[in-house]
Amino acid sequence: MTRSSKPAGSSPGSPTGAPSWVIGTAGHVDHGKSTLVRALTGIDPDRLQEEHEREMTIDLGFAWLDLPSGRRVSIIDVPGHERFIKNMLAGVGGIDAALLVIAADEGPMPQTVEHLAILDLLGVEHAVVVLTKTDLVDADWRDLVAEEVRERLLGSTLAGSPIVPVSATSGDGLRELKTAIDQLLNTLPAHAEAGRPRLPVDRVFTISGFGTVVTGTLLDGTLQLGQELVLLPDGRTGRVRGLQSHGQSVEMAHPGARTAVNLTNLTVDDVARGDLLTEPGWLEPTRLFDARLRMVADSPVSLRHGDSVDLFLGAAETPARVALLDQDRLEPGQEGWAQLRFEHSLAPIHGERFIIRRPSPSLTIGGGVVIDPHPPRHRRFRPETIRALEVRAKGDPAELIMQGLGHDPAQLRELEKNSGLPETMFHQTLRELIDRRSIVALQPDADALKPGSYLVSEGTLVDRIDEIGALLDDYHRRFPLRSGMTREEIRQRTGLPARAFDAIVSIAGRDSVLVDEGEMLRRPRHEVRFSAEQQDRVDRFAAAVRAAPHAPPSPAEFDIGAEEAMALAETGRLIRVADGILFDPAAFEAIERRVLEIIGQEGSITLARFRDEFGSSRKYAQAVLEYLDDRRITRRSGDLRVRGIAAGQAERR
Repeated sequence: MTRSSKPAGSSPGSPTGAPSWVIGTAGHVDHGKSTLVRALTGIDPDRLQEEHEREMTIDLGFAWLDLPSGRRVSIIDVPGHERFIKNMLAGVGGIDAALLVIAADEGPMPQTVEHLAILDLLGVEHAVVVLTKTDLVDADWRDLVAEEVRERLLGSTLAGSPIVPVSATSGDGLRELKTAIDQLLNTLPAHAEAGRPRLPVDRVFTISGFGTVVTGTLLDGTLQLGQELVLLPDGRTGRVRGLQSHGQSVEMAHPGARTAVNLTNLTVDDVARGDLLTEPGWLEPTRLFDARLRMVADSPVSLRHGDSVDLFLGAAETPARVALLDQDRLEPGQEGWAQLRFEHSLAPIHGERFIIRRPSPSLTIGGGVVIDPHPPRHRRFRPETIRALEVRAKGDPAELIMQGLGHDPAQLRELEKNSGLPETMFHQTLRELIDRRSIVALQPDADALKPGSYLVSEGTLVDRIDEIGALLDDYHRRFPLRSGMTREEIRQRTGLPARAFDAIVSIAGRDSVLVDEGEMLRRPRHEVRFSAEQQDRVDRFAAAVRAAPHAPPSPAEFDIGAEEAMALAETGRLIRVADGILFDPAAFEAIERRVLEIIGQEGSITLARFRDEFGSSRKYAQAVLEYLDDRRITRRSGDLRVRGIAAGQAERR
């Protein structure tokens, strides 16, 4: 996509699939960060004309370094001036290690301290401290500055980092610095490639003949040519037309590498710094998240509930408001639980780190870790809320999955999102929980881990089956003459999704908790039983219906109530054709056969023809024909009835 500015004859770079790391510079303005990068790599990280004119880094710069071991690492050069701290924050979110650059003639300065605080808040634990401009001081002064730096690092994640004196002008110490970086990389684990890729966009531009290109540090997963990607938070999609790493075209980009992605279907106006490039369908933008928040120890201000801050996450920046959940104020050095609500949507994941700054005057005051990327809004000082956050913060995979599952069946994709776990860890832990039945898959085993499948905790499954049983018990008490309760009424009463409900009913039926009769559910021991007095009445009524097969009497003539009539129909003793009209089953079957015979002989049947054939009134004729229409034995065509689609089944009976 672009020509490399690396000198001719340089190393071709790490082999495909080799571990990749990104190192970021940090330090005060004019302490020689960009000069050091040029001396190490031969690449000028200052790409803007204004930067050369002002002799000051303004925006992020990029280079790569070939080490004595043959490894190649990416370098992000950041501005050191306090006015451009926001640009610095856009680049350091994905770094593996830092080069903390401190000029030997000045020692630690204000932006040294702020950059160190940022690295500490972001959890960067690996660094080499580079004492630059050592050609300007004598050995005693250099040693004093080195000791001051060691003291400054105490209590931070970079405590104990090696200190290497360097003169970028003379080249003294560069070889030792490369060796120190090589040794540092020996302590870094390789990036896992099993997760889904995330690339926070820190630069976007267009190349004639290629189109839109975005760059960033690739996190978690891999990218490959032709892959469909989505740009969050807006949701626009595109495909990977080309990939570059370290100035060379590649077919696959690996996590931990500085990566340039040439995208189709997206223009430069569609993309901005801070957007996130990832696979579609798994990560949802949000306007709030729960976090564990920590204040900078030497912050000149405290943080109060409701304060406005600038939030920096990945390469994104947005105004935000802080809701403190367990106290009213955080003093410098203190920690607490908070919910951050922000102006522009972001796509965070569990465990991602962020920085907060006071808007005016601009100052880094704290940072933290995303605990729940998609929380509900909380009321403050709720012990149950804090306990839930503590579980999520602890990060035990099984506990996170169980907490994400809650008290209702959840679909697999929703549960994975709620857990905040990497994909491979989530599936492995979920399978273990299913194997020991802490979680029950409501689909057959082959479908248990498909995206739309439902899962439920064992306790919730028991509770839901008990709930359905209680609904049936109550229904049987209130309607003892009904064979059961319709499954749809029970499903609506439980509020369960249809697929989850059907699966739970199947499990309950297998365990003999209920009897599944299709559209009706009942308890196994439930039977329709008439009292002696009721039995006498219904027997007399049924006999009268048999005696008048084409014009049966109404239930009211025998003091038969609606519940008793329904019971006669549900048990199959009579056939309920309409309200107040019940037929003997054998008689009705004969009527049905004769209707189809007439249609077969004459092509159709009318209401009058039916009435004449059976010697019944219009009331019975209309009720029977409409009943046959409903069952698709017949079909109405104007004033005629013709064969329906179920007529063949009726004839075979």
